[in-house]
Amino acid sequence: MAERPIKPTTDTGAPSGSTSASTGHSIQVSTLASERGRTAIADSVVAKVSGVAAREVTGVYALGKGVARAFASVRQRVPGGKPNVAQGVSVEVGERQCAVDLTLIVEYGVAIAEVAADVRENVIDAVERMTGLEVVEVNISVDDIHIESPEDERSGRTLE
Repeated sequence: MAERPIKPTTDTGAPSGSTSASTGHSIQVSTLASERGRTAIADSVVAKVSGVAAREVTGVYALGKGVARAFASVRQRVPGGKPNVAQGVSVEVGERQCAVDLTLIVEYGVAIAEVAADVRENVIDAVERMTGLEVVEVNISVDDIHIESPEDERSGRTLE
C-alpha cells in the first residue's frame, strides 16, 4: 500500500498540523515513534478494532460473506468457541497509515448509504483513537440484506 505523505513533526514531537485534510480527524503519529522506540501494530489488531466498531452501528446485521458466516456459526457452537470479530474485515497496515475493507450484511429497511457512512465514520474514529494510525480509506461492500423471517421470530419464543 502506498502511503500518503505525513506532515513532519515539530521539535516537541507533536505533529505539525495533525489533522487529516480528507477527514478532519486528529492523528497522533508521534505516539508510534519516539526517541525511546517504535510501536508496531499488527494487522489483526486493526482488523479486530474495525470489526467491533462496524458492529456497533445500528443497521449492521453481520460482517462477512455467506460461507464465512456459516463456518463462524458452527465454530461458535463448539464448546469454548469464540466469535471472530475480524470476520469480514481486511486491512493493510503501514508504519503510520492503514486501509480497511469491510463486507457488511445490513438489516432490511435501513438506508444503506447512511449505514455505510456511519460505519465508515465509526471505524475511522475507533482505529485512529486506539492505534494512532491514520486511516486513509474504509471501503465497504454490502454483500447481503438480512430479512427477518417468521422462523426467526419463532426460534426466539419460549413456552411458559
